[in-house]
Amino acid sequence: MKKITKATYLQWYEDMLFWRKFEDKLAQVYIQQKVRGFLHLYNGQEAVLAGSLHAMELGKDRMITAYRNHVQPIGMGVDPKKVMAELYGKATGTSKGLGGSMHIFSKEHRFHGGHGIVGGQIPLGAGMAFGDKYNETGAVTLTFMGDGATRQGSLHETFNLAMLWKLPVVFCVENNGYAMGTSVARTANHTDIYKLGLGYEMPCKPVDGMKPEVVAKEMHEAIERARRGDGPTFLELRTYRYRGHSMSDAQHYRTKEEVKKKQEEDPISYVLNHIYEKKWATEEDVKKIDKRVKDLVSECEKFAEESPYPETSVMYDAVYEQEDYPFLSHKL
Repeated sequence: MKKITKATYLQWYEDMLFWRKFEDKLAQVYIQQKVRGFLHLYNGQEAVLAGSLHAMELGKDRMITAYRNHVQPIGMGVDPKKVMAELYGKATGTSKGLGGSMHIFSKEHRFHGGHGIVGGQIPLGAGMAFGDKYNETGAVTLTFMGDGATRQGSLHETFNLAMLWKLPVVFCVENNGYAMGTSVARTANHTDIYKLGLGYEMPCKPVDGMKPEVVAKEMHEAIERARRGDGPTFLELRTYRYRGHSMSDAQHYRTKEEVKKKQEEDPISYVLNHIYEKKWATEEDVKKIDKRVKDLVSECEKFAEESPYPETSVMYDAVYEQEDYPFLSHKL
């Protein structure tokens, strides 16, 4: 595993702070109706992504996830300005403004969505892993899902085939406690989601998803197992989201006291405190990082604001490969 050093923690702090502030800005412009539709924010879960990226071989390995998917592509190398532009519905976005919040995608950076159908990405992740095994690329696919998606039948069908064929995939459930507004305890007669892997003799374990170094260690072991050809692993990354399921969520299912208590485990504060304890940075150094983050968020907002909306014709270009599609009738 790549060493976790002073530079790692400083990068983790800057990355996670940027992801948090990037989405805070999205929440702000959403209220102003500059971003529309659904908006599912990642606040509180940043350590999962930070640790996972440290364990991955970027440029080779793949990632696929559900609709809480704005910061993952940024971590994989996608220009954050293009991600924000996509959320604005602008032509300069990752999908020319046609995908929106739940469908960020970048083939170039091996980030495969962004899926609005709960659990729909689980078999797709296994399918990509099958392709990499067949073509002997040596790549591993990290397939993320929420705790609610583990109740989908497609998960069990996928687990069965992934173990049967020893696919190079790591299944990662980000258990943030709630499937929309339904607690884990109300969706099954057990709360240890990772044990679902036992029925398929799939290696599985719970992981503290609020500490990036813990995530990095466990993810590294799972990735290396997959890369060796020993098959998949199922990790339950126990985390927490500080915002609602989406921007329209009134959050009546949990108390403010619960959220406040969980915020004491904030992964960004945890990393910053570790940096201070090790004397790896002064308050002045941290202020410089904070300013870089603030400036980059402002750049992203400015880029999205000033970008044009896509031409109407792009809708047809994105749907039909055949230019003279016989059943298409429209006036542009």
